[in-house]
Amino acid sequence: MKYKQIKLLITALCAVLIYGCTADEFQKTEKRNWQLVWSDEFEAAAGTLPDASRWTFDLGTGQDGWGNQELQNYTNNPANVSHDGTGNLVITAIRSGNSFSSARIKTQGLFSQKYGRIEASLKTPYGPGLWPAFWLLGDNIESVGWPQCGEIDIMELRGQEPNSIAGSLHGPGYSAGNAITKKYTLPNGRFDAAFHLFAVEWDAEKIDFFVDDFLYQRINKTDVPGQWVYDQPFFIIFNVAVGGNYVGFPTSGTPFPQRMTIDYIRVYKESQ
Repeated sequence: MKYKQIKLLITALCAVLIYGCTADEFQKTEKRNWQLVWSDEFEAAAGTLPDASRWTFDLGTGQDGWGNQELQNYTNNPANVSHDGTGNLVITAIRSGNSFSSARIKTQGLFSQKYGRIEASLKTPYGPGLWPAFWLLGDNIESVGWPQCGEIDIMELRGQEPNSIAGSLHGPGYSAGNAITKKYTLPNGRFDAAFHLFAVEWDAEKIDFFVDDFLYQRINKTDVPGQWVYDQPFFIIFNVAVGGNYVGFPTSGTPFPQRMTIDYIRVYKESQ
């Protein structure tokens, strides 16, 4: 057995010991034949921006801090988002006096997918007031707005809790503070200390959430208290927010700059 397989097995066994083995909290998934349909391995020269054929940007401060009272200004400056030359894309949150800059990249208008497996290997930043996320929004957001478009948060982390992430769904009738959400806490270690694999597997009836291929949450269509809006294509977003109602303000002890380092993202569909 290879080292990586052993490591993943140990992680899964530890998680079982922590969370128990009930049907609700530990479930085996059916075996599927996944076919890779889209990816970015971030193998580009150091200092270069994300591939413009795959990624575009949200820019500025947004209206009311992107709806979350966030503090950062999103830019397309290589200081905030660029390849490191060793196979990673790095999103960097920078403090300059009382101002903050960062980046939010997305595939909107370039790539989206309905159903399948979406995964990314990354290391998070850390510290009070830091809010990294890997998430999806429905393609129809421009026509129907949020939360009617639906939102799938594959990973978001509160910087003051560097050993825990959350996976969530936001939709009509269950958004913001009423989202369907669950935390996953590392048995040992922190998400900023090493790369971890975050993924969802999604079909017409359910969405499964994984960390390092351990299934920690399953949300069935019948579990949703409002409308199920996950039957359309969604596009991909990576960002590092500073401040906001989910994490609070940075403190004098929050270290800057802070980086989210993304090794790769891969999207699969089920092969028939």
